[in-house]
Amino acid sequence: MRIIGYIEHPVMKITVFKMDNRLSVKFETGMHEQTYKFRVEDAVQNLEDVQRIVDEKFQDAVLQLFKTMRMNSMGALSRNLPRAAEDEFDRII
Repeated sequence: MRIIGYIEHPVMKITVFKMDNRLSVKFETGMHEQTYKFRVEDAVQNLEDVQRIVDEKFQDAVLQLFKTMRMNSMGALSRNLPRAAEDEFDRII
């Protein structure tokens, strides 16, 4: 797998990879990432084709899914690893 380019975005890092007969687009923000894979065929051949596919509407949908992912992980953390009260101190003997 090799990087064939990047797509500029103010919030996300978007990297395009090529491996065999597949182009992959990885979106990253903070602690989460999403990857979309496309078969290399007549309609999708190169970085320019991927840039057309990953339009503003696609990017908005990816950002919305990142919000959901963040809410899911924060909810799981708060349910399963509750934080200690802020005003509690370690007991020193």
